[in-house]
Amino acid sequence: MNRKIYYPIALLLIIIGVVIVAQRRISSQSSSQTEYNTIEGFAQGGTYRFVYKTPQNFSYSLPDSLARYFHQINKSLSGYDSTSVVSRINKGENPRLDPLFVECFTISKEIWQATNGKFDISAAPLFDLWGFGFKNKEKITQEKIDSLREFIGMDKISIIYDTISKAHFLKKEDPRIKVNFNAIAQGYTCDYIGKKIEAMGITDYLLEVGGEILCKGQNSKGRNWKVGIDKPLDGNFTPGESLAAIIELTDQGLVTSGNYRKFYIEDGIKRSHTIDPATGYPVKHNLLSATVIAANSTIADAYATYLMVIGFEEAKSFLEKNTHFDAILVYGDQDKMKVYSTKGVKLAE
Repeated sequence: MNRKIYYPIALLLIIIGVVIVAQRRISSQSSSQTEYNTIEGFAQGGTYRFVYKTPQNFSYSLPDSLARYFHQINKSLSGYDSTSVVSRINKGENPRLDPLFVECFTISKEIWQATNGKFDISAAPLFDLWGFGFKNKEKITQEKIDSLREFIGMDKISIIYDTISKAHFLKKEDPRIKVNFNAIAQGYTCDYIGKKIEAMGITDYLLEVGGEILCKGQNSKGRNWKVGIDKPLDGNFTPGESLAAIIELTDQGLVTSGNYRKFYIEDGIKRSHTIDPATGYPVKHNLLSATVIAANSTIADAYATYLMVIGFEEAKSFLEKNTHFDAILVYGDQDKMKVYSTKGVKLAE
């Protein structure tokens, strides 16, 4: 069996108005001579970048704080940490649920309902089956897919509160049910860390975690942040090498989902990492990437996945009806790459 696997380095190029020097102070060129800092590092299997305006009399150790926040998220939601809450649940244990798990699960279930099940963290067994979860790819048959779909659906799981232990637990209708937060966890990470750093007094910043973005306020030039969206070309592993658009952002979350960096080719057939829970198969349509801009990164992350599941025509119809979202859709049309954007997208000059 001939199989090639492609995985992403990052999803987006961040274009910012400061020189990127990891953990070194830099001064802006604005008249106020405001100081901006940049911190870069590795987290959640990839990289992160945090650019921020330093408040006066700031006394926190941000590198240490960021490391602690990433650790908290991983111990709750990471399927790559065998001791995390979600990993223990997927192994059949019944651990107490921490507040991060409860919040992310609750948001996920709301989005599952709003998308008629097209966004579904309980589709974890399908992700594993196709080799995009936490296990090696299995032999795929229609019978296997049908058997897994019998215990997939967030109507089969719920959070309960035990009054005796005063703790939350996950209730499953079937012990084989598993969950996978990969389609929302990094967006949620941005929002969780954003709340923490804002509580420290930081109001102007851009946080990027594995391509997921949250930005507030302005950059060092006193302008909105600028973000480049890569063209969704198969094998385009170099962020910024070929851009589909450059947009302006402030006080928003932005996430891009696409099948051009995480896929494999098996027996000449491309298998993308976007799985439709309704069919159990990787999607096949002409939508190449979906970039969603929303009030926060959690929502942007989940709905970018949703749009990739439903395809271009349905995605366009959804965006026309739900104007509180903005988005850029890159799609194929007769061997040509085209870009559709909602009216609220601010293209940078």
